[in-house]
Amino acid sequence: MRNDFFNSLFEVAKKDDRLIMLSSDTGALVLDQFREGLPARCINVGIAESNMIGVAAGLAMSGKIVYVYAIIPFVTMRCYEQIRVSVCCQDLPVKMIGVGAGVDYSTLGPTHHALEDVAIMRLLPGMTILSPCDDVSAAALAKVSYQIPGPTYVRLDRSGQPPVYPESHSDFAHGLNVLREGKDICIVSTGKIVNTALQVAEELANASVDVGVVDLYQLKPINVEMLTSAISQARCVATLEEHSIVGGLGSALAEILAEQEQPRRFMRFGLPDSFCRQYGSREYLHRLNRLDIGSIADSIQQNLPAKVR
Repeated sequence: MRNDFFNSLFEVAKKDDRLIMLSSDTGALVLDQFREGLPARCINVGIAESNMIGVAAGLAMSGKIVYVYAIIPFVTMRCYEQIRVSVCCQDLPVKMIGVGAGVDYSTLGPTHHALEDVAIMRLLPGMTILSPCDDVSAAALAKVSYQIPGPTYVRLDRSGQPPVYPESHSDFAHGLNVLREGKDICIVSTGKIVNTALQVAEELANASVDVGVVDLYQLKPINVEMLTSAISQARCVATLEEHSIVGGLGSALAEILAEQEQPRRFMRFGLPDSFCRQYGSREYLHRLNRLDIGSIADSIQQNLPAKVR
């Protein structure tokens, strides 16, 4: 996912000399093509993320389109005030690219986990949040991020994901895509875990539960009209995210549903409101926190209204 995003962005950068890439001493191989092909426009500011945002804001004020790259907690939480004041208050074209969604950096512990980033970034006025689910959407959203005139935050995974979209899919202009239609329950998901939502839908189909799946790849601003239409045929709605259950996708959709006239059964699946102090693979931490396919499918079946079951 990360490679496809930066490969796509590099093609854009070759055509627009306003595009600048900043990093905070991140040795990711994905930046090598920028370092080698566009050395004057790839700047390492050192381990100084707050200063990196200040440099980015200054470059943006001089007419540049600036991308800043780091592990998610360091490009969001560590320099949050600078993003708020230097970037968002002035509505500058600075793009924060964070890698390591959820517990992607599983064995590095709470300092490297990204459980609160969507919650804090969606609070910022003028901020757009993009969350690709596979390589195809990552490459497409790199170009979308370039076209957005104001502050943007992109939430990436380090490695490739099982494909969700075919290579030929190019429609990423509306903020979401309906991947599967279903009348019993619609799962709205984002990021890597969209693939889990699709597998949960297959699992529940074996139990005669008709499950729809929506990939909400733009978490802010949400295309409320299109999302409302996408979930309107389902009797129940659920959210699935690799983020804290507080403040993320589930909270955003709860706000939307609370203003609708017709209440419906609503479930949220995410990481608990606590630090993840256990260590192991990403898959192990998902099972531990009941974000694996079997746990989610069981919970949905147990909580569906009787007339749906």
